[in-house]
Amino acid sequence: MPVVQTLDSPGVPVRIWTADVDEASRRQLANLASLPFIHHHVAAMPDVHLGIGATIGSVIATRGAVVPAAVGVDLGCGMVACRLSLAAEQLDERRLQRVFDQISRDVPVGKAQHADDRALAGAARPFEAGLKAMTQKHPQLLKTFGKFSKWVNQLGTLGGGNHFIEVCLDESGQVWVMLHSGSRGIGNALASYFIELARQDIERRQIHLPDRDLAYFAEGSEHFADYVAAVHWAQEYAYANRECMLQQVLAGLARHLPPFAVTGEVVNCHHNYLAREHHYGADVWVTRKGAIRARAGDMGIVPGSMGTRCYIVRGKGNPESFESSAHGAGRRMSRNAAARAFAEADLRRQTEGVVCRKDKGVIDEIPAAYKDIDAVMENQKDLTEIVHTLKQVVCVKG
Repeated sequence: MPVVQTLDSPGVPVRIWTADVDEASRRQLANLASLPFIHHHVAAMPDVHLGIGATIGSVIATRGAVVPAAVGVDLGCGMVACRLSLAAEQLDERRLQRVFDQISRDVPVGKAQHADDRALAGAARPFEAGLKAMTQKHPQLLKTFGKFSKWVNQLGTLGGGNHFIEVCLDESGQVWVMLHSGSRGIGNALASYFIELARQDIERRQIHLPDRDLAYFAEGSEHFADYVAAVHWAQEYAYANRECMLQQVLAGLARHLPPFAVTGEVVNCHHNYLAREHHYGADVWVTRKGAIRARAGDMGIVPGSMGTRCYIVRGKGNPESFESSAHGAGRRMSRNAAARAFAEADLRRQTEGVVCRKDKGVIDEIPAAYKDIDAVMENQKDLTEIVHTLKQVVCVKG
Protein backbone atom coordinates (compact mmCIF):
# COMPACT_ATOMS: atom_id res chain seq x y z
CA MET A 1 0.00 0.00 0.00
CA PRO A 2 1.13 3.61 -0.56
CA VAL A 3 3.26 5.05 2.23
CA VAL A 4 2.52 8.76 2.64
CA GLN A 5 4.22 10.63 5.44
CA THR A 6 4.16 14.29 6.43
CA LEU A 7 7.41 16.09 7.14
CA ASP A 8 7.20 19.03 9.53
CA SER A 9 8.92 22.16 8.27
CA PRO A 10 9.20 25.86 9.21
CA GLY A 11 6.75 26.60 6.39
CA VAL A 12 4.07 24.54 4.68
CA PRO A 13 3.90 20.76 5.22
CA VAL A 14 5.76 18.30 2.98
CA ARG A 15 3.87 15.19 1.84
CA ILE A 16 6.20 12.30 0.89
CA TRP A 17 4.99 9.18 -0.92
CA THR A 18 7.69 6.89 0.51
CA ALA A 19 9.58 6.03 3.67
CA ASP A 20 12.76 5.65 1.58
CA VAL A 21 14.09 9.19 1.78
CA ASP A 22 17.52 10.21 3.06
CA GLU A 23 18.19 12.95 5.59
CA ALA A 24 19.81 15.32 3.07
CA SER A 25 16.71 15.16 0.88
CA ARG A 26 14.51 15.82 3.93
CA ARG A 27 16.51 18.96 4.74
CA GLN A 28 16.26 20.10 1.14
CA LEU A 29 12.50 19.59 1.12
CA ALA A 30 12.17 21.52 4.39
CA ASN A 31 14.19 24.41 2.95
CA LEU A 32 11.93 24.49 -0.07
CA ALA A 33 8.77 24.40 2.06
CA SER A 34 10.01 27.40 4.09
CA LEU A 35 9.79 29.81 1.14
CA PRO A 36 6.98 32.34 1.68
CA PHE A 37 5.30 31.82 -1.71
CA ILE A 38 4.86 28.00 -1.57
CA HIS A 39 1.18 27.13 -1.99
CA HIS A 40 -0.52 24.69 0.43
CA HIS A 41 2.24 22.02 0.67
CA VAL A 42 5.18 20.44 -1.15
CA ALA A 43 4.64 16.98 -2.65
CA ALA A 44 7.56 14.51 -2.89
CA MET A 45 7.13 11.50 -5.15
CA PRO A 46 8.34 7.97 -4.22
CA ASP A 47 11.44 8.35 -6.43
CA VAL A 48 12.57 11.39 -4.41
CA HIS A 49 16.32 12.03 -4.10
CA LEU A 50 18.76 14.89 -3.60
CA GLY A 51 18.96 17.55 -6.31
CA ILE A 52 20.39 21.04 -6.74
CA GLY A 53 18.29 23.49 -4.74
CA ALA A 54 15.09 21.49 -5.06
CA THR A 55 14.77 17.75 -4.53
CA ILE A 56 14.34 15.59 -7.63
CA GLY A 57 10.92 13.99 -7.50
CA SER A 58 9.27 17.08 -6.00
CA VAL A 59 6.16 18.97 -7.08
CA ILE A 60 6.13 22.63 -6.07
CA ALA A 61 3.14 24.94 -6.37
CA THR A 62 3.99 28.63 -6.01
CA ARG A 63 2.03 31.88 -5.92
CA GLY A 64 3.63 34.97 -7.40
CA ALA A 65 7.12 33.56 -7.92
CA VAL A 66 9.12 30.79 -9.63
CA VAL A 67 12.46 29.21 -8.67
CA PRO A 68 14.60 28.62 -11.80
CA ALA A 69 16.96 26.10 -10.17
CA ALA A 70 13.95 24.08 -9.05
CA VAL A 71 12.86 23.73 -12.66
CA GLY A 72 16.46 22.75 -13.38
CA VAL A 73 18.77 22.95 -16.39
CA ASP A 74 17.34 20.13 -18.53
CA LEU A 75 14.21 22.09 -19.39
CA GLY A 76 11.42 19.95 -20.80
CA CYS A 77 13.25 16.68 -20.17
CA GLY A 78 10.81 13.82 -20.56
CA MET A 79 9.78 10.62 -22.28
CA VAL A 80 8.07 9.42 -25.44
CA ALA A 81 6.83 5.89 -26.16
CA CYS A 82 4.77 4.13 -28.81
CA ARG A 83 3.59 0.58 -29.45
CA LEU A 84 4.31 -1.18 -32.74
CA SER A 85 2.46 -3.91 -34.62
CA LEU A 86 5.45 -6.23 -34.13
CA ALA A 87 5.54 -9.16 -31.70
CA ALA A 88 8.35 -10.74 -29.72
CA GLU A 89 8.60 -13.75 -32.03
CA GLN A 90 9.54 -11.42 -34.88
CA LEU A 91 12.73 -10.43 -33.05
CA ASP A 92 15.88 -12.46 -32.58
CA GLU A 93 19.33 -11.73 -31.20
CA ARG A 94 20.81 -11.04 -34.63
CA ARG A 95 18.08 -8.53 -35.52
CA LEU A 96 18.28 -6.87 -32.11
CA GLN A 97 22.02 -6.36 -32.45
CA ARG A 98 21.49 -4.81 -35.88
CA VAL A 99 18.81 -2.53 -34.44
CA PHE A 100 21.19 -1.44 -31.65
CA ASP A 101 23.93 -0.70 -34.17
CA GLN A 102 21.56 1.19 -36.48
CA ILE A 103 20.18 3.40 -33.71
CA SER A 104 23.73 4.07 -32.52
CA ARG A 105 24.63 5.26 -36.03
CA ASP A 106 21.48 7.30 -36.66
CA VAL A 107 21.00 9.13 -33.35
CA PRO A 108 23.94 11.17 -32.00
CA VAL A 109 24.51 10.62 -28.27
CA GLY A 110 26.50 12.42 -25.58
CA LYS A 111 27.87 15.72 -26.90
CA ALA A 112 27.51 14.64 -30.54
CA GLN A 113 25.06 16.30 -32.93
CA HIS A 114 23.93 15.90 -36.52
CA ALA A 115 26.55 17.01 -39.04
CA ASP A 116 23.96 18.45 -41.45
CA ASP A 117 20.97 20.55 -40.43
CA ARG A 118 19.07 20.43 -43.74
CA ALA A 119 16.98 17.38 -42.87
CA LEU A 120 15.79 18.99 -39.63
CA ALA A 121 15.36 22.57 -40.85
CA GLY A 122 11.59 22.18 -41.08
CA ALA A 123 11.33 20.99 -37.48
CA ALA A 124 13.56 23.85 -36.29
CA ARG A 125 11.80 26.67 -38.15
CA PRO A 126 9.01 27.22 -35.56
CA PHE A 127 11.66 27.96 -32.91
CA GLU A 128 13.67 30.58 -34.77
CA ALA A 129 11.48 33.62 -34.03
CA GLY A 130 11.32 32.88 -30.31
CA LEU A 131 15.07 32.42 -30.05
CA LYS A 132 15.69 35.65 -31.96
CA ALA A 133 13.37 37.56 -29.62
CA MET A 134 15.17 36.18 -26.55
CA THR A 135 18.63 37.10 -27.82
CA GLN A 136 17.52 40.59 -28.84
CA LYS A 137 16.23 41.28 -25.34
CA HIS A 138 19.13 39.45 -23.63
CA PRO A 139 22.17 39.91 -25.90
CA GLN A 140 24.34 38.30 -23.19
CA LEU A 141 22.76 35.02 -24.25
CA LEU A 142 24.72 35.18 -27.50
CA LYS A 143 27.92 34.56 -25.53
CA THR A 144 26.29 31.71 -23.63
CA PHE A 145 25.02 30.25 -26.91
CA GLY A 146 28.46 30.31 -28.53
CA LYS A 147 29.05 26.57 -28.33
CA PHE A 148 25.37 25.89 -29.13
CA SER A 149 25.27 27.84 -32.38
CA LYS A 150 24.30 24.60 -34.11
CA TRP A 151 21.18 24.16 -31.98
CA VAL A 152 19.30 23.07 -35.11
CA ASN A 153 21.71 20.14 -35.45
CA GLN A 154 20.87 19.04 -31.90
CA LEU A 155 17.24 18.39 -32.77
CA GLY A 156 16.92 14.63 -32.83
CA THR A 157 19.90 13.94 -30.54
CA LEU A 158 19.92 12.07 -27.25
CA GLY A 159 22.42 13.78 -24.96
CA GLY A 160 24.20 12.03 -22.11
CA GLY A 161 23.72 10.91 -18.52
CA ASN A 162 20.57 8.89 -17.95
CA HIS A 163 19.07 9.62 -21.37
CA PHE A 164 18.30 6.48 -23.36
CA ILE A 165 16.53 4.86 -26.32
CA GLU A 166 14.96 1.44 -25.80
CA VAL A 167 13.14 -1.26 -27.68
CA CYS A 168 10.85 -3.06 -25.23
CA LEU A 169 8.31 -5.86 -24.98
CA ASP A 170 5.08 -5.44 -23.04
CA GLU A 171 3.15 -7.99 -21.00
CA SER A 172 1.54 -9.46 -24.14
CA GLY A 173 4.78 -9.61 -26.15
CA GLN A 174 4.10 -6.49 -28.24
CA VAL A 175 7.07 -4.33 -29.27
CA TRP A 176 7.43 -0.75 -28.03
CA VAL A 177 9.92 2.05 -28.67
CA MET A 178 10.66 4.34 -25.74
CA LEU A 179 13.15 7.17 -25.28
CA HIS A 180 14.19 9.76 -22.71
CA SER A 181 15.69 13.17 -23.53
CA GLY A 182 15.22 16.92 -23.14
CA SER A 183 16.12 20.31 -24.61
CA ARG A 184 19.81 19.54 -25.08
CA GLY A 185 22.52 22.22 -24.93
CA ILE A 186 20.28 25.14 -25.84
CA GLY A 187 17.89 24.41 -22.96
CA ASN A 188 20.79 24.08 -20.55
CA ALA A 189 22.22 27.41 -21.71
CA LEU A 190 18.89 29.20 -21.26
CA ALA A 191 18.33 27.71 -17.81
CA SER A 192 21.87 28.45 -16.58
CA TYR A 193 21.63 32.06 -17.73
CA PHE A 194 18.37 32.74 -15.87
CA ILE A 195 19.42 30.81 -12.76
CA GLU A 196 22.40 33.16 -12.45
CA LEU A 197 20.17 36.20 -13.05
CA ALA A 198 17.88 35.05 -10.23
CA ARG A 199 20.85 34.72 -7.87
CA GLN A 200 22.04 38.22 -8.76
CA ASP A 201 18.56 39.65 -8.20
CA ILE A 202 18.25 38.07 -4.76
CA GLU A 203 21.74 39.20 -3.73
CA ARG A 204 21.05 42.75 -4.92
CA ARG A 205 17.84 42.83 -2.87
CA GLN A 206 19.70 41.35 0.14
CA ILE A 207 17.12 38.60 0.63
CA HIS A 208 18.32 35.75 2.85
CA LEU A 209 17.55 32.24 1.62
CA PRO A 210 18.29 28.85 3.23
CA ASP A 211 20.01 27.84 -0.04
CA ARG A 212 21.29 30.17 -2.77
CA ASP A 213 19.93 27.70 -5.34
CA LEU A 214 16.43 28.69 -4.21
CA ALA A 215 16.82 32.16 -5.75
CA TYR A 216 13.57 33.17 -7.40
CA PHE A 217 11.90 35.64 -9.74
CA ALA A 218 8.85 37.40 -8.31
CA GLU A 219 5.91 37.72 -10.68
CA GLY A 220 6.01 41.15 -12.32
CA SER A 221 9.74 41.58 -11.71
CA GLU A 222 12.19 42.52 -14.47
CA HIS A 223 13.05 38.99 -15.62
CA PHE A 224 9.99 36.94 -14.64
CA ALA A 225 8.13 37.00 -17.95
CA ASP A 226 11.33 36.49 -19.97
CA TYR A 227 12.21 33.43 -17.89
CA VAL A 228 8.76 31.89 -18.28
CA ALA A 229 8.91 32.50 -22.05
CA ALA A 230 12.35 30.88 -22.24
CA VAL A 231 11.16 27.83 -20.30
CA HIS A 232 8.14 27.36 -22.53
CA TRP A 233 10.35 27.72 -25.64
CA ALA A 234 12.72 25.04 -24.32
CA GLN A 235 9.84 22.75 -23.35
CA GLU A 236 8.45 22.86 -26.88
CA TYR A 237 11.96 22.29 -28.27
CA ALA A 238 12.37 19.24 -26.01
CA TYR A 239 9.01 17.85 -27.17
CA ALA A 240 10.07 18.29 -30.82
CA ASN A 241 13.49 16.77 -30.09
CA ARG A 242 11.82 13.58 -28.84
CA GLU A 243 9.49 13.49 -31.85
CA CYS A 244 12.44 13.84 -34.25
CA MET A 245 14.36 11.08 -32.50
CA LEU A 246 11.36 8.78 -32.48
CA GLN A 247 11.04 9.13 -36.26
CA GLN A 248 14.77 8.40 -36.68
CA VAL A 249 14.49 5.29 -34.50
CA LEU A 250 11.42 4.00 -36.33
CA ALA A 251 13.19 4.49 -39.67
CA GLY A 252 16.17 2.54 -38.33
CA LEU A 253 13.96 -0.31 -37.11
CA ALA A 254 12.27 -0.50 -40.51
CA ARG A 255 15.64 -1.37 -42.10
CA HIS A 256 16.06 -4.57 -40.06
CA LEU A 257 12.61 -5.71 -38.89
CA PRO A 258 9.50 -6.95 -40.75
CA PRO A 259 7.07 -4.24 -41.94
CA PHE A 260 5.20 -2.62 -39.04
CA ALA A 261 2.91 0.22 -38.07
CA VAL A 262 2.60 2.36 -34.95
CA THR A 263 -0.47 1.15 -33.03
CA GLY A 264 -2.23 3.03 -30.25
CA GLU A 265 -1.37 6.53 -29.13
CA VAL A 266 2.09 8.01 -28.80
CA VAL A 267 2.74 9.12 -25.21
CA ASN A 268 5.01 12.19 -24.99
CA CYS A 269 5.31 13.77 -21.54
CA HIS A 270 7.65 16.19 -19.76
CA HIS A 271 8.97 15.47 -16.28
CA ASN A 272 11.12 18.61 -15.76
CA TYR A 273 8.93 21.61 -16.44
CA LEU A 274 6.84 24.60 -15.39
CA ALA A 275 3.09 24.98 -15.97
CA ARG A 276 0.21 27.23 -14.93
CA GLU A 277 -2.49 25.19 -13.16
CA HIS A 278 -5.31 25.44 -10.62
CA HIS A 279 -4.91 23.68 -7.27
CA TYR A 280 -6.48 24.11 -3.85
CA GLY A 281 -8.56 27.09 -4.90
CA ALA A 282 -5.81 29.11 -6.58
CA ASP A 283 -4.14 29.59 -9.95
CA VAL A 284 -0.50 28.71 -9.31
CA TRP A 285 2.80 27.96 -11.01
CA VAL A 286 3.55 24.25 -10.75
CA THR A 287 7.15 23.08 -11.02
CA ARG A 288 7.52 19.35 -11.58
CA LYS A 289 11.18 18.52 -10.99
CA GLY A 290 11.40 14.85 -11.85
CA ALA A 291 7.64 14.24 -11.84
CA ILE A 292 4.97 13.81 -14.51
CA ARG A 293 1.47 15.24 -14.68
CA ALA A 294 -1.09 12.60 -13.69
CA ARG A 295 -4.54 14.14 -13.99
CA ALA A 296 -7.41 11.66 -14.21
CA GLY A 297 -6.92 9.91 -17.57
CA ASP A 298 -3.48 11.40 -18.35
CA MET A 299 -1.15 8.87 -19.94
CA GLY A 300 2.42 8.85 -18.66
CA ILE A 301 5.67 6.90 -18.64
CA VAL A 302 7.56 5.75 -15.52
CA PRO A 303 10.85 4.04 -16.49
CA GLY A 304 13.01 1.88 -14.26
CA SER A 305 16.65 1.43 -15.24
CA MET A 306 18.51 -0.22 -18.13
CA GLY A 307 17.83 -3.71 -16.77
CA THR A 308 14.44 -3.45 -15.05
CA ARG A 309 10.79 -2.96 -15.89
CA CYS A 310 9.20 0.28 -17.09
CA TYR A 311 5.56 1.29 -16.95
CA ILE A 312 2.97 3.03 -19.09
CA VAL A 313 0.52 4.53 -16.61
CA ARG A 314 -2.79 6.37 -16.45
CA GLY A 315 -3.19 9.18 -13.91
CA LYS A 316 -5.78 9.12 -11.15
CA GLY A 317 -5.83 12.88 -10.56
CA ASN A 318 -4.93 12.76 -6.87
CA PRO A 319 -5.14 16.38 -5.59
CA GLU A 320 -2.65 15.74 -2.76
CA SER A 321 0.16 15.18 -5.30
CA PHE A 322 -1.00 18.18 -7.34
CA GLU A 323 -2.16 15.53 -9.85
CA SER A 324 1.38 14.22 -10.30
CA SER A 325 3.36 10.98 -10.34
CA ALA A 326 6.93 9.76 -10.03
CA HIS A 327 8.99 10.06 -13.22
CA GLY A 328 11.08 6.92 -12.75
CA ALA A 329 12.98 4.82 -10.24
CA GLY A 330 15.14 7.66 -8.90
CA ARG A 331 18.80 7.31 -8.05
CA ARG A 332 19.87 5.52 -4.88
CA MET A 333 23.58 6.17 -5.44
CA SER A 334 25.50 9.03 -7.01
CA ARG A 335 27.28 8.38 -10.30
CA ASN A 336 30.70 8.44 -8.64
CA ALA A 337 29.58 6.08 -5.89
CA ALA A 338 28.13 3.63 -8.42
CA ALA A 339 31.32 3.69 -10.49
CA ARG A 340 33.34 2.87 -7.37
CA ALA A 341 31.00 0.15 -6.11
CA PHE A 342 30.46 -1.91 -9.27
CA ALA A 343 32.50 -3.56 -12.01
CA GLU A 344 31.77 -4.53 -15.61
CA ALA A 345 30.89 -8.06 -14.47
CA ASP A 346 28.11 -6.60 -12.27
CA LEU A 347 26.80 -4.60 -15.20
CA ARG A 348 26.76 -7.65 -17.49
CA ARG A 349 24.89 -9.65 -14.88
CA GLN A 350 22.32 -6.95 -14.16
CA THR A 351 21.63 -6.30 -17.87
CA GLU A 352 21.50 -9.93 -18.95
CA GLY A 353 19.18 -10.37 -21.94
CA VAL A 354 19.47 -6.71 -22.98
CA VAL A 355 21.50 -5.65 -26.03
CA CYS A 356 23.33 -2.62 -24.67
CA ARG A 357 26.74 -1.27 -23.75
CA LYS A 358 28.27 -3.28 -20.92
CA ASP A 359 31.53 -1.37 -20.47
CA LYS A 360 32.85 0.80 -17.64
CA GLY A 361 31.64 3.95 -19.43
CA VAL A 362 28.04 3.22 -18.37
CA ILE A 363 28.61 1.59 -14.97
CA ASP A 364 27.20 4.74 -13.33
CA GLU A 365 23.85 3.77 -14.93
CA ILE A 366 23.86 0.21 -13.54
CA PRO A 367 20.40 -0.86 -12.31
CA ALA A 368 21.61 -1.24 -8.70
CA ALA A 369 22.33 2.50 -8.60
CA TYR A 370 18.59 3.12 -8.81
CA LYS A 371 15.70 2.56 -6.43
CA ASP A 372 13.43 -0.45 -6.86
CA ILE A 373 10.94 0.61 -9.56
CA ASP A 374 8.34 -1.87 -8.30
CA ALA A 375 8.52 -0.34 -4.82
CA VAL A 376 8.05 3.09 -6.41
CA MET A 377 4.94 1.87 -8.25
CA GLU A 378 3.56 0.24 -5.09
CA ASN A 379 3.98 3.52 -3.21
CA GLN A 380 2.04 5.49 -5.79
CA LYS A 381 -0.98 3.25 -6.30
CA ASP A 382 -3.13 6.23 -5.32
CA LEU A 383 -1.51 8.37 -8.04
CA THR A 384 -1.52 6.14 -11.13
CA GLU A 385 -2.74 2.82 -12.47
CA ILE A 386 -0.49 0.58 -14.57
CA VAL A 387 -1.67 0.16 -18.17
CA HIS A 388 1.34 -1.66 -19.64
CA THR A 389 4.48 -3.26 -18.18
CA LEU A 390 7.54 -3.04 -20.44
CA LYS A 391 10.90 -4.82 -20.37
CA GLN A 392 13.71 -3.63 -22.60
CA VAL A 393 15.52 -5.90 -25.07
CA VAL A 394 17.64 -3.10 -26.58
CA CYS A 395 19.00 -0.06 -24.73
CA VAL A 396 21.12 2.73 -26.26
CA LYS A 397 22.50 4.98 -23.52
CA GLY A 398 23.59 8.58 -23.78
